[in-house]
Amino acid sequence: MATERTPYRAGFACFVGRPNAGKSTLMNAIVGQKIAITSTKPQTTRHVIRGVLHRPDSQLVLVDTPGMHRPRTLLGQRLNDLVRATWSEVDVVGLCLPADQRVGPGDRFISGEIASLRATLIAVVTKIDLVNRARLLEQLAAVAELGDFAAVVPVSAVSGEGVTELVDVMISHLPESPQLYPDEMITEEPEQVLVAELIREAALEGVRDELPHSIAVLVEEIQREEHLTRIYADVYVERPSQKAIVIGRQGSRLKEVGTRARAEIERLLGTRVYLDLHVRVAKDWQRDPKQLRRLGF
Repeated sequence: MATERTPYRAGFACFVGRPNAGKSTLMNAIVGQKIAITSTKPQTTRHVIRGVLHRPDSQLVLVDTPGMHRPRTLLGQRLNDLVRATWSEVDVVGLCLPADQRVGPGDRFISGEIASLRATLIAVVTKIDLVNRARLLEQLAAVAELGDFAAVVPVSAVSGEGVTELVDVMISHLPESPQLYPDEMITEEPEQVLVAELIREAALEGVRDELPHSIAVLVEEIQREEHLTRIYADVYVERPSQKAIVIGRQGSRLKEVGTRARAEIERLLGTRVYLDLHVRVAKDWQRDPKQLRRLGF
């Protein structure tokens, strides 16, 4: 519990970095529950999702944001705007840089973008389980030269190494504040958004490189029965050829997507799930303001 000597701290933090820097995986590891979807495909995260870590003397609210990228569509522009808006509102920003990749132009660009923020800046060297000690030391030195960071913290979301230390550092830079969320709240995201994201995560598995950005999911209805939850959802793509890829030969891929998504949704909701999926074409939806609105962007 917070005492007179250690005041209660609460505030917001977010991780930034180029796509695939391990931001969502790290957020899930800290919160201790899967609330942000992860994928090897770049630009998987599309929504700002909040996860809450409760401690007796503090509350850390982590905000998962899309990765900054060079936008090629209206959706891309909107996602970048979303990221910048989030940056301006948080207390701590953690710049994630994978240990197994050299610091590159994308990292320097983002470092420059966040340099003038009022938030405390921390560098987070992720995926340290993938490199040896010599390479890690080399990366830590390279990262330290990138900007004026309050700390440089090495972590592995997979093994858990350094995660507690990272949380301690982030909380130390939060303002003194009363509790922001009730004790039992892990995320404030609507159930339908979380379910749609889990379906999209399953749909991203094994698809061709050009397809991930074209996939969107809309949960039309959730019906609760005594021992079963019925979910009706549509998977949207931009072209008929993409629809064929997602459905697969004789519906095989869509069946796999449903099986994978249902297992994750049952874990999330704690009930048996009946999942009804349909694939629909919304032509060039990433560039169409009306369709973007309909799909929640």
